[in-house]
Amino acid sequence: MSNLKIIYSLLFILSCITCARQEVPPVEDVNALIGTHSNRSFSHGNTYPAVTRPWGMNFWTPQTGIMSDNWIYTYHSDSIRGFRQTHLPSPWIGDYGTFSIMPVSGQLKVYDTQRAAAFSHALEKATPYYYSVQLQDEEILAEMTATERCGLLRFSFNRDEDRFVVLDAFHQGASVTIVPEENKIVGFCKNHTAGVPDNFANYFVIHFDCAFEAYGTWDAGAIYTGKKELAGKYVGAYLCFSRAVKTVNLKISSSFISTEQAIRNLQTEIGNKNFEEVKDETYAIWNNHLKKVEIEGGTEEQRKTFYSNFYRASLFPCKFYEYDSSGEPVHYSPYDGKVHKGYMYTDNGVWDTFRSLHPWLSLMFPLVSREIIESLVNTYKEGGWFPSWTSPGYRNSMIGSHAVSLIADALQKGITGFDLGKAYEAALKDCYEAAPAKYMGRYGYDEYNKKGYLPYPEYEQATAMSLEYAYDDYCIMQLARFMNRKEDINLFAARAKNYIHSYDASTGFMRPRKADGNWYEHFNGYLWGGPFTEGNAWQYTWSVFHDVEGLIKLMGGNEAFTARLDSVFIAPLNSPLYGRSFNEIAEMHAAGMGQYAHGNQPAQHILYLYNYAGQPWKTQHWVRKALDRLYNSTPSGYCGDEDNGQTSSWYLFSALGFYPVCPGSGQYVLGSPLFRSAKLTLENGKTFVIKAPRNSASNVYVKSKELNGKKYNPLFINHKDIANGGKLQFEMSPHPSKEIKYSQEERPYSLLNDVN
Repeated sequence: MSNLKIIYSLLFILSCITCARQEVPPVEDVNALIGTHSNRSFSHGNTYPAVTRPWGMNFWTPQTGIMSDNWIYTYHSDSIRGFRQTHLPSPWIGDYGTFSIMPVSGQLKVYDTQRAAAFSHALEKATPYYYSVQLQDEEILAEMTATERCGLLRFSFNRDEDRFVVLDAFHQGASVTIVPEENKIVGFCKNHTAGVPDNFANYFVIHFDCAFEAYGTWDAGAIYTGKKELAGKYVGAYLCFSRAVKTVNLKISSSFISTEQAIRNLQTEIGNKNFEEVKDETYAIWNNHLKKVEIEGGTEEQRKTFYSNFYRASLFPCKFYEYDSSGEPVHYSPYDGKVHKGYMYTDNGVWDTFRSLHPWLSLMFPLVSREIIESLVNTYKEGGWFPSWTSPGYRNSMIGSHAVSLIADALQKGITGFDLGKAYEAALKDCYEAAPAKYMGRYGYDEYNKKGYLPYPEYEQATAMSLEYAYDDYCIMQLARFMNRKEDINLFAARAKNYIHSYDASTGFMRPRKADGNWYEHFNGYLWGGPFTEGNAWQYTWSVFHDVEGLIKLMGGNEAFTARLDSVFIAPLNSPLYGRSFNEIAEMHAAGMGQYAHGNQPAQHILYLYNYAGQPWKTQHWVRKALDRLYNSTPSGYCGDEDNGQTSSWYLFSALGFYPVCPGSGQYVLGSPLFRSAKLTLENGKTFVIKAPRNSASNVYVKSKELNGKKYNPLFINHKDIANGGKLQFEMSPHPSKEIKYSQEERPYSLLNDVN
């Protein structure tokens, strides 16, 4: 064979391999174990494998920890204690309405401290639609699939021994009733961490496909053979099956409204479907969901990382609503304990997710985004305040009043159909009324309104709150524009500039200020905590999302600004966090990018700020570094907490080549796309394609751009240009294009230049 023929043959083989790679359904590229190699002292994500559907009300996961351990699944564990319906948004927040089911072979073991069964990751499969594992000592194959509100479990017993299924309804109050003639268990559990009214309960119904040979209930002190009903602080049930039964199938549903609603959910979502039918249906739903972004080019690992992050960015916030007999959405309110019509979402830290998760949803899933905004308005109607952290109701965590950011961003993207008047009323209430707790409204609102900042040390996290309140004021300004309230537009435009009161030119940092207007003397720009939230002055100095040009002016111009930005990546980590050792410092050390703390949200937009100063090649360089260095598809896939889809959505946006530095502005700041091609299928029927045909690991710099076939010089793209469909093409290069000059109009939005 000639050399030419050999070359053609090799090219043909390579093209076949490439085609085969491209034909892999995106759901098959998801590793649901991404980020699970975590613990209290070091986080690679603090995630768990969740079997559900996008934004499902209930998740199903294997439980490796004991009941009281919020790290419910950790990759380093070697045993499983149950298969758990969970609503855990973060181990730092805790679970609620959770219960678990465990197959047991041989001797009956009901307590989670006793029933642990060994497993190996080699005999484990974790996907969004299906989970399976071989419990080795017990010789039981356990499988799970799910709908939004239901789970299907299948246990295959391989030993000729007694076989049991144990229900653990957890502590804090529960009730179980075994109904042998109907092969089912019904009950409820009331466990929670916080954020629930007194009448909170998760009602469940469990149907088995075969009869019980024996049964009983149990509590913390004893096992009650043959007893059908039990209620108390901590109770459970067990069923014993004939040795002739090789496989036991369970159909499980739950409701926060009632047992009758749980039965309705089961009938509606599963009915007569069997395990395989539901598994195939959930597979198709996830695959079609993930196919809304089709990527080409890049490595197999990059593709797996992308779709694993897409999965993680499709879990939170969770649906907390159900459908009544007429098919209308209804919800139990975790705010007033009543049942209301309409949508409710929960399990979300808005302080984290306003930055890119919600902009991702409003871009790709505007119908879901609208439901979330309706949920925010319902929260205000039922609880009296917008939420900042929900799980399932108000939680005492984080700062700011960023619900208004979600609303402003949605409005900029044409998402309407919710009560804007009520939303605006709630936003103003945050600004001008005292809330019953500091995690509602704006803590310190009166001082902020008078001074334009919160004094320290009178207010813990004062400087962080001051900066974020200024951004929230910008978002209220945007709402006022939609409502044509001219006086409010001017008022909140002025308030949005309050960040200037926290900037100290002598140090080049945002710095805590005392009540008398003087700077706080004992200032250390490296020290985390104190006047800052999950960060320090190195990260928070850049928290002026809405007016970066104004910050550039404060710092003395473009060169001084970029020099200061450059120093972020080389500044040492030399001060303790909150005065003690903590996981976040360890994670920053491991990332190896100086004071750029990507594992915490205040820093995640920083890489894109070079664009505002006309040096986009530095953004391109650092974005690609972060994509390559700080993410992968493995259980060690993150450089800190994944945080309800925020860190995942950063990856999605950045891999596509743009990022929403300022939600509510209607713009995305351009970076460096990771793939040669990406096609976004939008809900309006349009498609938007990003092309970078010469993209590679070395060609990370943007030489030029075209939008819909025309030269495009701006360093941002407007949302409407994406929503209208079209193509953005990047010409990539191994060398930075430092010679290109950018006018003020070609740089991203800043309030300083807002003339509308």
